[in-house]
Order: sequence, then structure tokens, then C-alpha cells
Amino acid sequence: MKVTDRQRRLVRSRAARVTVAAAVLAACGALTVTFVSGGGRDSAAAATDLSQYVAIAKVAPNVTAPPVRRGASTGRFTVDCGTNGNGKFSPDNPVAQPGIVNGAEHLHDFVGNLAITANTSDADLAKAGTTCRNGDRSSYFWPVVRIDDAVRPDAAGVGQAVRSTVPTVSCPRVADRLPAIPAQVKSAVDAQLRALSQPRENAERRLAGLRGRLDTTANSSVLETLRLQRAAHLRRIGELITAAGGKRPANLVGLAECDLSYDALHALTHTRDTTPAAELTVRCPSTRDKLPGVPAAALAEVDAGLAELDRQQSEADERLVDARGQADPDFARNAVLGPLAARRAATLDRIAIAIGRNGTRPQGLDSLAACSLSRAATPAPSASPTTSALPEPQGRDLELPNNTGGIVRPATVRIEYRGNPTGKVVAMPKFLRELTGDAKPTSRGPANARATWTCSGFTDRLTDKYPICPRGSRVTRVQDFPGCWDGVNIDSANHRAHVAFADRTTGACPAGFKAIPQLRITIAYDIARDDQVNGRYALDSFPEENHNPFSDHNDFINVNSTGQMKRITACLNTGRQCS
Repeated sequence: MKVTDRQRRLVRSRAARVTVAAAVLAACGALTVTFVSGGGRDSAAAATDLSQYVAIAKVAPNVTAPPVRRGASTGRFTVDCGTNGNGKFSPDNPVAQPGIVNGAEHLHDFVGNLAITANTSDADLAKAGTTCRNGDRSSYFWPVVRIDDAVRPDAAGVGQAVRSTVPTVSCPRVADRLPAIPAQVKSAVDAQLRALSQPRENAERRLAGLRGRLDTTANSSVLETLRLQRAAHLRRIGELITAAGGKRPANLVGLAECDLSYDALHALTHTRDTTPAAELTVRCPSTRDKLPGVPAAALAEVDAGLAELDRQQSEADERLVDARGQADPDFARNAVLGPLAARRAATLDRIAIAIGRNGTRPQGLDSLAACSLSRAATPAPSASPTTSALPEPQGRDLELPNNTGGIVRPATVRIEYRGNPTGKVVAMPKFLRELTGDAKPTSRGPANARATWTCSGFTDRLTDKYPICPRGSRVTRVQDFPGCWDGVNIDSANHRAHVAFADRTTGACPAGFKAIPQLRITIAYDIARDDQVNGRYALDSFPEENHNPFSDHNDFINVNSTGQMKRITACLNTGRQCS
């Protein structure tokens, strides 16, 4: 039987959507924006903006490779991590927004590491299960593509609404990311933690002073000032803890970056769905910020207990992923939450005993043992600085405000590490963070955005628009990561400065950087041509982007073992094709 375009669609959106009228509060008054949803082709076009789509045949070839020099590393190492067939989706971004739950405001496909969330520690990443066939525990994740028959918000209207909306500032929380704090510096560390709030408040006042004017230069300046101030406080916190004999805090610099949030626009245009949640995760009370100063003799034991609490939660989250299909609330409560609470209670008791041997035993830690399920139908607490004010993913399609429609599963995902045309590569360090592209070119400027779109058979050209492919050709995203490293850091305050892209013409790394295995992720989709021509497929995005194809991005945390990374490096440096 012949398969029609309609039948070939992997997942479809629900039928009709209701009309939503949203009042967006602006700095200079109130602006009302109406988003009409007519339910597909029988009414208005479903496209965000058809000018964002282009026939790939009309894009001139624009991809050139630098010349290969003698002694170059010309090998390729491919990794098969699947296509997210297990359905690990999340609106967290553990690279760009560590510690902020639902901070992305859009959904990501995750392959590789099974335990990763916004809060997963490096130690837990290293112990987690993986979808990668060679045992690679790295995490690779990118925004999903959806097909939506409903009319999406008008691009001009969204642009006006964003320009008239004062953004808020969202920053990672620090207090519950620290190791045990030595008693003698507890008051000084607490003072630094309190001081972190002032720069954020100053940043929001500066943004309010723009009176709703979308100014990418001003936005970048506000964020840079805030980042530098937070980084100074974070350095001081680390110095205080280590000087007093405490454990060196892990990757504090990664908590320096804050972000602009226009989530009010999404939240006000969301049609709630009461379909039972398809995504369950575990939420446990934070513990580190509840502890008193820890006596020196108890520091190691308390840190071990805190690490054990982290691991218990990661294992519980991973179990929910493994049990997908039977992970309904009753199963999760009985098989996951119950055992987890018992283990946490025992660990919290050991922490209290360790502190009590050498000081005053903390009271009430037992109240932190019970965890809960984060259900897609439960709104996140709007007052929390580490949680987006938006609802979490809802219903069978895991929809978010304005990010609606059926998720298109990738047909293929190719993960490959490549060499450098100018010389040998060195191993990338374990837990290196990298990102490519920019999820917010509208509010932060296009400097870091990258064209990623093409069609299979046309990879000699990339476009920053959604491609319309010839029949038989797949919609494709080609996402190249930085291939140069500063030789020291696994992260940086803006999540970019510790790595760099090689020169497009020569392939050489900037001065002071070393060539490392350069990651490329190629994602291909079977999307019906009718959906391409009529602009029904698009990325999940932040609200101000309104599915802008130029906001495409991808993130990566290297959790390859030392031995595996040596094999990757040797393969590239000897010019072989490996997997």
C-alpha cells in the first residue's frame, strides 16, 4: 500500500488549538498580543514565517575545507549513541544553565548519558549508564524538531511583544552546589552567597531602565558585568573553603553566567493539556544549604555523604529512564521513591552523626529524606531562582508554551570526532563542556550563532533557514563544535572562552590553544515534503526566537574514559577510520 505524506509523519500534533489572547506587561505600559490557532491547513498557514524556509537547491555551495598540511590528524572516530529511542527528553540545559531546572524553556533530545539533569555531578555522570554502544558516557543534546498543524505566533507580533517586555535575569543557585563548608569560614562564605544577589538585582534594574527596548549591545553588557561580578564572588568562595581545609568546589566558574528570560511571553500563551504526564523525574530537597559549618575532622565524611545523596538521586532518575513505559506515578512511588527515601534517610543520619561527633549535631535533616516526582502536569515554582516559571513538559507530546506539536524523532544521528588539518590533536579533558551555536541570537546578538541546516546530498552548503529538500532527501542539521582548547579549563564563566573554533581558512587554532578532537553531530529527519513546503516543522526555542532556525544549538559534556579518549586521539592522529 502506498504511504501518503500524511501517514509518513512520525508524530502529529493534536487537532484544533484554541485561540489564546495574552496580555504582556511592558515597562512602558500594557501590550496585548493575540495568537490565533486555527488547526492547520484548512484555515491559515501553520508556518511561523515562510520566509524562514528555503529550497536547498537555491542555496549556493558555501562549505570549504582548509588545506591539509603534512602531519595533520586526518582520522575519523564515530560513536553510535542511538537516536533517543528511549525518549530521554528534558528542558534542562546542564551546560549553558547548570543547576536551573526547566531553564531552557524548550525540549532537548538527549543521547549518551542516562543520568544527566541540570544538577548531576561529574562523579555521577562518570558512573551512569549510557545509550552509546562503545560505553561512552558523554552527554550530547540538542533542541527537538516538531511538526505542528496549528498556526504559530505571528513573527511580527512576537517581535513587538519581546521589544516591549522587560526581561528578568536567571542565575544558577550556588549554595546547594558547594561541598561541606568548614565551620571557621561558614559566616564568611554565607556573606559571599548573600552578596551574589546584589549584582543580579542591579542587572534587572539596568534592564528595566531600557524601558522595553530590545538592545542586544545593552543586554550583552548587562550580562557581562553580572558575570564578572559573580565570578569574583565565586572565586572568593572557593578560596575560603580550600584555605580552611575544605574540598575544592567543582567547576564554580560554570555558575557565573546568568541569562535573560522572556518566559512571560511563553507562559501567557500556553494552552494547558491535562493528558497524563509522559515525563517523570525525581526532585529531592537540597541538603548542602541546610548544613551548619562542618568541623574539620568531619569534612571528608560529610563530603562523602553529600556525594552519596547525589548518586542516589541520579540512580533514581536513571531508573525512571530505563523503566520508560511502566514509569507511571504508582510505579515510581513504590519502586523508586520509597527505596530512595530510605537510603537518603540513612545517609542524612550518617552526616548528622559525623558532625555531632565533633560539634553540635544538626537537627531536622531527616525531614529532607523524602523526594517527589516532577510531573509534566505540575507547574514549576515561579518564585525559585533555579526553576523556570513555566510549566514543565505536558502531555504525550511533552509540550511547552509555544513549543507545541508532535516531536519528530531523528532518522539518524551521526556523532564523529575529527582531527585537525594543521597537525596532531591532544586528548580533550574529562568533563569538558562545549556548546555550539546560540539559542538566543535575537536578544544576545548573532555573534555566536551558526548556520546548521541542509539536506542529505547537499552537505556542501549550510543555511540559517529551514531547508526544503528534494524528494528522497532528508532534512539535516550539521553541528560543528569548537576544536581548540585552552589546555587548562573544562568550563569558563561564559561557557565559551575555554574553547575556540579553528580558523575557517587555515584550520589553525588561535594562539594559546591546542587542537583537540573536533566533535561534529549530524542529525537527519524524515519530514514529509508537504510539511516542509508549508512550513510546519520547526525547532523548539526560547520565546523571543519564535522558532528562529538561526537559534539552533547543540551541547556536549565529555565523559569518555581516559582510555577511550586516548583511543580516539590515536585514531585521529594516525589517519584511520574508527568506531
